[in-house]
Amino acid sequence: MSVHDKVNLAVSRRHFLIGASLSGAGLVIGLRPSPSCAAAEAFEANAFIRIPAEGKIVFIMPSVEMGQGIYTSVAMLLAEELEVRLDQITLEHAPADPARYANPLIGDQITGGSLAIRAVYEQMRKAGATARIMLVNAAAHGWNVAVDTCKAEAGHVVHAASGRSTDYGSLIQAAASEPVPQEVPLKSASSFKVIGQSIRRLDSPEKVNGTAKFGIDARPEGVSYAAIAICPHFGGKLRSVKDGPAMAVKGVRQVVRIEDAVAVVADNTGAARKGLAALSIEWEQGADGALSLADLEKRAEDAIGGNALPHINEGDVAKAESQHKPALEFVYRLPILTHSAMEPMNCTVHVRNDSCDVWVGTQVLGRARQVVADVTGLPLDKVVVHNHLLGGGFGRRLDVDGVILAAKIAKQVDGPVKVTWSREEDIRHDCYRYLNYSKITATLGADGMPVSWRHRVIGPSVMARWLPALTRDGIDLDIMTGAETPYAIPNKYTDFVRHEAPDGMLTGNWRGVGATRNVPAIEGGIDELAHAAGIDPLDYRRRLLQHKPRLLGVLELAAEKADWSTTLPQGKGRGIALLEDFGSFAAMISEVSVGEDGKLNTDRIVCAVDCGQIINPDTVEAQIQSGIIYGLSAALYGRITVQNGAVVEGNFDDSPVLRIHETPKIEVHIVPSSEAPGGIGEVGTPGVAPSLFNAIFAATGKRLRSLPIDQNELRRV
Repeated sequence: MSVHDKVNLAVSRRHFLIGASLSGAGLVIGLRPSPSCAAAEAFEANAFIRIPAEGKIVFIMPSVEMGQGIYTSVAMLLAEELEVRLDQITLEHAPADPARYANPLIGDQITGGSLAIRAVYEQMRKAGATARIMLVNAAAHGWNVAVDTCKAEAGHVVHAASGRSTDYGSLIQAAASEPVPQEVPLKSASSFKVIGQSIRRLDSPEKVNGTAKFGIDARPEGVSYAAIAICPHFGGKLRSVKDGPAMAVKGVRQVVRIEDAVAVVADNTGAARKGLAALSIEWEQGADGALSLADLEKRAEDAIGGNALPHINEGDVAKAESQHKPALEFVYRLPILTHSAMEPMNCTVHVRNDSCDVWVGTQVLGRARQVVADVTGLPLDKVVVHNHLLGGGFGRRLDVDGVILAAKIAKQVDGPVKVTWSREEDIRHDCYRYLNYSKITATLGADGMPVSWRHRVIGPSVMARWLPALTRDGIDLDIMTGAETPYAIPNKYTDFVRHEAPDGMLTGNWRGVGATRNVPAIEGGIDELAHAAGIDPLDYRRRLLQHKPRLLGVLELAAEKADWSTTLPQGKGRGIALLEDFGSFAAMISEVSVGEDGKLNTDRIVCAVDCGQIINPDTVEAQIQSGIIYGLSAALYGRITVQNGAVVEGNFDDSPVLRIHETPKIEVHIVPSSEAPGGIGEVGTPGVAPSLFNAIFAATGKRLRSLPIDQNELRRV
């Protein structure tokens, strides 16, 4: 069974089921009776392991795979304690069922926030260890030997003294009668055989040979294909559509109208797109139909002086400011960004009178099921979501707007319909990272070190809509992540001005979430303070991080590997940025060249990372590289513009991403650690822009505080 096959929820007497309780303190082991004793039923709550009498052990994967390597890393946790090889395991997607598969750190069935490993590191290992102990006990009792004379090895229980060995599948009936151990010892890091090894990803073969199933590959029997046009104006609606020309296109079946979109349904995607192009559509612009980017930026600028909600208040900033004048003040401005995941948004839905099936790649399976139930009016248990691999997420697939749209269209279509967004619709109707401004005010003591730090964050509250638990007293805790800095500054004050996008413009999570909003201002700001004090930026940070040994450690490692102490030729510079977030620590040093004409080349990026216990070093390195490239794309090109209440950009020609020839040399250095594992999927992105800011200053003496980087500002001729 491959990683994309549907989960079989029926349980027979041949299956030994184990579930790790993620919501409570204990561990739940479920043993199913045979069909002759009771009807087949669903797995026990949070069931992750199925051991059949023959064949591979099945692992029900609670997280979704979107390129981050989680299918391999989580399976490694299980294999380590269960004492099996990875080639003895096959993977199945978990179904949409938050009651059993919720991320315990969020309380919902969500893959995001670099939480997948952190959430299940101990629980999955306990699940594997519990199963192993029960299997070993069963074998020992069957052979009438002492338990401590038996051991598990590669999916077998072995009794060396007698030379006996039996595979796990032969023991499941006997294991069913064994008591469940209440406490299970886990291996020490020094005993790991699998964890910490560079393991080839389990999902790679199918992705290479083309058999892997992404959401866009769903083709249920009788499926039709829909191309869509969504109202381009924020908060706008459909006024009218003339569908005669579209219906004349061969293969077109129908034109579907909903309140803010039109879909052409056809026998194939080509016919659907031709039909869509033939439509004559009139849109109502809505209240914000005249808005431009300049209008939005003016609103954000005005919000800097608006009413702010206090967040962090340490020491006495006002007193420090009065005693240490003049204060240094600067504003960092970040643009609107899109996600541009490689797999365009898509969703296939089949609505019947009494049930509904959904085929989609999503980071929020439970929410997808819920919104389809809401749209169709069906009971929740009548909606089945078929989980798929994701062709990129980056936070885009944490929202379910595409699922809602597809369900609304499918209600008017007989049979399953696949709704695929064009790249233009994808970019023009994203859940954007909206404008984010940071105002920094700081004072320095006689020694040049900071005495006070004041950081005002201006931006939207995504969490107020998406996860209200991450708000407090009106403050979005995500957008305020780390705004107070990790540095030893005696007086700190941070506050938040909530400033939302216009109605109808969806804002959401973007790779690196709060850190990508705040680290540019923090790390650019610290560099500005170091320059004002006349102190080397590396030495300045060293003095401020004596209380942060892990962060100081990655700083020292990055500086060593990047040859910080060597002198660069004129027009070249290095810049530092640090990150403490997601349970991990990272230091990034960018090296750039700037020509007389302002042309910027990023020559090299060195990143040192301490993410605690490493599960798979290859995955860590790949994720840091990926995050850097993603962040570099945004730093150089990322900017959504608005005209007449609509997004202007529509494809990679006017919303480009980094090309291979533009990608610098990237070096990743991992600090060995036995600390609890941290997240890694988002760690590589936040430090790119500020390290570039600081490297450009070192090369040119010009301080940039806005993104994307405008190379015209770097001209020296």
